[in-house]
Parts: sequence; C-alpha cells; structure tokens
Amino acid sequence: MGTPAVTTAAASIATIDMERTLTQLPFWSSLTEHEMETLRRSAFVRHYEKGAFVHSSDNECLGMLFILSGEIRTYLLSEEGREVTLFRLYPGELCVLSASCVISQITFDTQMTAGMDTEVLIIPANVIAALKEQNLHVCCFLYELATKRFSDVMWAMQQIMFKGLDRRLADFLLAEAERTGSNTIRMTHEQIAQHISSAREAVARMLKSFSEDGLVELKRGAITLRDIDGLNHLK
Repeated sequence: MGTPAVTTAAASIATIDMERTLTQLPFWSSLTEHEMETLRRSAFVRHYEKGAFVHSSDNECLGMLFILSGEIRTYLLSEEGREVTLFRLYPGELCVLSASCVISQITFDTQMTAGMDTEVLIIPANVIAALKEQNLHVCCFLYELATKRFSDVMWAMQQIMFKGLDRRLADFLLAEAERTGSNTIRMTHEQIAQHISSAREAVARMLKSFSEDGLVELKRGAITLRDIDGLNHLK
C-alpha cells in the first residue's frame, strides 16, 4: 500500500485559515471555549497524494476526518483482493469510520485511499473521544454521522446485489455528471470499475455497448454522455 505524504501542522496552517476551517464543523458552535481551544491546539492538516493509502481498520485509530479538498474512497477489501466501494467523500464532508475506536459499535473493516491529491483536517482520536464523553452535542453528532455512513454502505450493497451492471454503470455516469456539472466523465475504465465494484473488462464491454447504442461517446480517458434520457431509462 502507498505511504501517505504528510505535511506538518505548522506548514498546513500556513496554507489554510485554521480558525475559519474549524468553524465549519457542524458542532463547533456547541463547544465550550475550552473545547474550542483544545481543537485549535490539536487539529492538524494532512496531505495525501493521489492513490495514497489513508486509513485501514487494521491500523491505528486515525481520528475524525474533515475533507478540505480532493476525494477519499472508502471500500471493503476481500482476502482475494476484490474491492467493493462503499462511498466517496468530497470537500466539506466528514468521516467517523477512521475513528472507529471512538464508537465501539463500528465493527466492520474498511480501507480508505485518496482518489486524487487530497487534504484533510484531522481531529485526533483521543480528542474526539474526549469530546464525545464531555459534550452531548458532539456525541449525538457522531452517532448521526455513523448512521448516515451505514446508510451509504447499505445503499452500495443494494446496488451490487439487486442491480445489473448496465443499471449500476448508467446510474454512476449520471450521478458523476450531476456532481461535476459536466457531461464528460474523465475517468479510466479501471477507476469506474472500482467505484461500481466490478471488473475493468466488464465495464469496458458495457461502455462499448453503450457507445454502440448511442448513449455515450468514448475517448481516451473520457466518456461523454450523449443520450441522458436513454441512460435514465436504464436506471
């Protein structure tokens, strides 16, 4: 697995407004002044290069992540090496699965990698654990966040179990176009396969079929959606 590139706290604070970033945390206004000061002193920013390993349930309890830029993919990894994408995190989103030691009810093993060059604000596990015990608002927020992520996991499982590859692929392409605001998806077949938990060869064959049906146009490293209604019909 790749080794994450790490910036020092001092270097990171120089590139962002730490105070402004912390105020974006949903529970910030519910903290006491002492708790706010604890976060100011303990939170730090870490940079991960594209493809870098971010976290595994088998490793140290990292803490709560707040995505500042880039993208993090969370997935399950089987003993045979097969990956099942659970969800992706984008700027402004938080993840508590990387602090599973804080919430004992989180028992399944997950892996996280950076989908592109990514910066995250990290609240160390011991700090978020203390806040959870001291502040009811933080405690409720963490359980609500864990519930939301579990819902994301259940949705991913439903997609894999009950939808064919054509429907999953169409759904992914449409969702990605909506998220980016562009009908051109700049991803490789391998990247798409990872996101929809399929084999690269199967994705390539299905995209070729979509192209032959006039639903998409294929170019190297890019897929342009040509028939939105047709793709919606497949969902």
